[in-house]
Amino acid sequence: MISKRIVIFGYNRLSYELAKRMNRDEYKLIIADSDTKRLALAFNEGFITEKVDYRSDDDLKKIGIGRDIDVLFCFFTEDCENVFLTLSARALAKDLQIVSVVEEPQSAEKLLAAGANKVINPYTVCGTKIYEHIKKPAISDLMDHVVFGRHDLNLAEVEIPRGSILENTRSSELRLNERHNLILIGIIDKELGEDLHFALGEQEHHLDAGDILVVLGPSREIRAFKKEIEKIKEVH
Repeated sequence: MISKRIVIFGYNRLSYELAKRMNRDEYKLIIADSDTKRLALAFNEGFITEKVDYRSDDDLKKIGIGRDIDVLFCFFTEDCENVFLTLSARALAKDLQIVSVVEEPQSAEKLLAAGANKVINPYTVCGTKIYEHIKKPAISDLMDHVVFGRHDLNLAEVEIPRGSILENTRSSELRLNERHNLILIGIIDKELGEDLHFALGEQEHHLDAGDILVVLGPSREIRAFKKEIEKIKEVH
C-alpha cells in the first residue's frame, strides 16, 4: 500500500542513492528533470521518470505538486534552480515537505526563506566534525521513514588508514552502494584542505591515507566497511 508520494528533481549520484533505497511497495517515487539524457539514465535504472520544467507551475501541478505529492527533494546542482523550485512548490502546496541540498553556504538562508523544511548543507562539515543538522530529529525521521524506511541509519566519518587497500585508488572505484549498502555523502580530501567535498558534485578524488569518507548507512555496514579498508594492500 502506497503511503507516501515522493518526487525528486535533478538526477545525479545523490538522488540515485536515495531513490535506490526507497521501498517501492510503500512509496511512489518519481524522478523529475528537464534533461532527457539524465532522465534516460534514471529510466534505465528502473525509476519512473517525468520530463518537467521546474519553472512552469503547470508542469509542477501536472506532476502532483499541490495535489498528492507528500515530499519533494530538490537535488539540482545549481542553488538558483533549487531556490526557484522550492519557492514555486511552496506557493502551490503549503503542507508539502521540501528538502533541498545547497552548494553555496549563503544559499541556505534563501532556501529556508523560500519555504524549504530542511536544507542539507555540506559546508557545515569541517575537519572531523559531522554536520549536526542532518542529525536533527526532523531530517533524520524524514530520511529514515520516508526515504529509507528503516531506523538503523547512522552518519559516520571513516578515515583511510595508512597501508589501506583504498590508498592510491579513485573515489569512483568505491561503489559503496553495491558493496556495503552505504551512501557516500562526501570526502574530506587532505590534499585539498579540511573542507568536505560533497559527493553530489561528482568530483573525482585520489584517495590517500588520512582522507575521510563521510558515509550514511546501517551501523553494521559501516563496521564492515571500516574493517575492510583496514586490510593492507598486497605488494607484488
